[in-house]
Amino acid sequence: MAPATSSTSSAITLNINGEKHHLSIDHRTTLLDALRERLDLTGTKKGCDQGQCGACTVLVDRRRVVSCLSLAVAAEGREVTTIEGVADGDRLHPVQQTFLDLDGYQCGYCTPGQICSAIAVIEEHAAGWPSAATDDVGPGTGPPPLTPEEIRERMSGNLCRCGAYVSIVQAVAHAAREHTAETHAEDRAARTEETVA
Repeated sequence: MAPATSSTSSAITLNINGEKHHLSIDHRTTLLDALRERLDLTGTKKGCDQGQCGACTVLVDRRRVVSCLSLAVAAEGREVTTIEGVADGDRLHPVQQTFLDLDGYQCGYCTPGQICSAIAVIEEHAAGWPSAATDDVGPGTGPPPLTPEEIRERMSGNLCRCGAYVSIVQAVAHAAREHTAETHAEDRAARTEETVA
């Protein structure tokens, strides 16, 4: 007979950066604490621990989440991506590269959350999601122009105590342009392949 488990803990499996981790965890443990304290993934930072600064932003099923307000048990069965998982081996993610190239950081403490949030912002924008700064949200209008105002609004949940906002906005805009160009190139290649076939 298996030993009884505490009613306040469970054995769960978390899929973090494509790798499965089996944990016995207290139901009250946040995703942030599970990442940092149990799995030693310390790239995700603990800032305010109240969901207000964005330093702990990670991607859950490709959507941004402040991990200090998310329970680890709620992430079971979902794809969690931390800053450690956005690069492709030694090749930086395009958003990481633009933050590096355009100096989108100073002390670097908020940078992992900023990068995870920016990755999601670019995908949300490409999918046509409006923001509070979007002028026209009517049907069929497509994605709004990704102006600095749009970027600032979409990234407003991520604070930078050093004040590197100008460079962060430039980095997000540059990465978004590269993402759009890459998407168009892939679409053209797919259409050419269909024509040849």
